[in-house]
Amino acid sequence: MIGKVRMAEFVSYKDHFLIAAPNMKDPTFAGTVVYLCEHTKSGAMGIVINRSIRLSVESLLQRIGIENKNPALKDVFLYDGGPVQIERGFVLHSANKKYHSTMQVTDQIYLSTSRDVLEAIGACEGAPEKFLLSLGYSGWSEGQLEAELSVSGWLIAPADDKIIFDTPIEERYEKALKLLGIDLATLEAWGEEVGHA
Repeated sequence: MIGKVRMAEFVSYKDHFLIAAPNMKDPTFAGTVVYLCEHTKSGAMGIVINRSIRLSVESLLQRIGIENKNPALKDVFLYDGGPVQIERGFVLHSANKKYHSTMQVTDQIYLSTSRDVLEAIGACEGAPEKFLLSLGYSGWSEGQLEAELSVSGWLIAPADDKIIFDTPIEERYEKALKLLGIDLATLEAWGEEVGHA
């Protein structure tokens, strides 16, 4: 129609990584990789996958009264999933079972928030083969993420579940960048140039 400006089509980045660019000004997200579990016109939510908390899964289960039969959980640490609902647990996991409160993200990745997934992890029965347990999540209201993307605070890459579940935490940022063909050293140098422009 003549005289009407066409609005940009909405693009969902569900099942993508948001990788903090060097010019990310928000210290909450500087240096992070966020896995986007949901992204609609109403907003977005995701889990930071490369920032751990010095609290073990075993300690969390003890605190909330769930029996732990898996001694390995004393060496599995919780993640700082983001600044929203930091008192609540979010389990990003491989898809071998649905729990009481489970959202399917892809055929391979689910997000569960109910107590039964934690009980399964502690009991070693019916537990997901691979999981990441975070306290809190990252959330954006309507239009907020799109605004951040427009000022280049984030780089976007299609997600890879091997980076979420099989890559050491300290390598996830660099591996996520490699999905875009970007070398970490080059990006850091670019960030320094941008900072001194």
